[in-house]
Amino acid sequence: MLLEVQDVSLTLDDQLILNELNLQVKEQNIHSILGVNGVGKSIMAALLMGLQGMRPDKGHIFFDGEDISQTSITERAQRGLTLAWQTPISFQGLTVRHYLRLSGRQANTNGDIEEGLQMVGLKPSQYLDRYVDDHLSGGERRRIELAAVVIMRPRLAILDEPDSGIDFLSLDEIVDVIQRLNREGTTVLLITHREEMANMAHQASLMCAGMVIATGDPEDVTAYFREHCDECKTPNLPDLKEVANELQRGI
Repeated sequence: MLLEVQDVSLTLDDQLILNELNLQVKEQNIHSILGVNGVGKSIMAALLMGLQGMRPDKGHIFFDGEDISQTSITERAQRGLTLAWQTPISFQGLTVRHYLRLSGRQANTNGDIEEGLQMVGLKPSQYLDRYVDDHLSGGERRRIELAAVVIMRPRLAILDEPDSGIDFLSLDEIVDVIQRLNREGTTVLLITHREEMANMAHQASLMCAGMVIATGDPEDVTAYFREHCDECKTPNLPDLKEVANELQRGI
């Protein structure tokens, strides 16, 4: 396993956010985390990356067999982890060219940067010299952030709602970018609340109440999500007995 999360719990502001969460992500797979808003998906992503010094209250995070639970965000990045955050980038005073050069490795050329933009459906001639904060839409900034991940070529890319701010007609392009990134050797942890995104993965996990409550074939997981989670009247109160019965029938 490239990434393994063992019995991780996290409390923020006296609220239990992650509750003995367990997760395994195979190397060179796309693994989707599916769940409605508010179940702890983005906090999990931040914890995996070590943002703001975040550390688990209990449990362990292993990356390529090594315990990284207490390591810094810099150390995790050096090991090959990166996170594309749900909120679009907002680096004041940087051109797209400069932002992408800073985001990648020192050896990146202008050709690498242009290729990254082209992969996410943006014409380099129209964007390289524009400022990141220069009237770009949320969707354009999201694409630029994905271009930065492409250029970086990490071992593990944690993509938090990568389709956020992207119109439906552009969704196929984002899926193509993620699949190409994966084909070139990057393992992808894809966090989403959209079934069509979750279904592109090799494996999917369903998250509720700060726990992974099911892992299996993406079609089975999304079918359970569609039937039980989309219209759930008690979010974050999963009926684990019912989930176990469903697991026996196919997830």
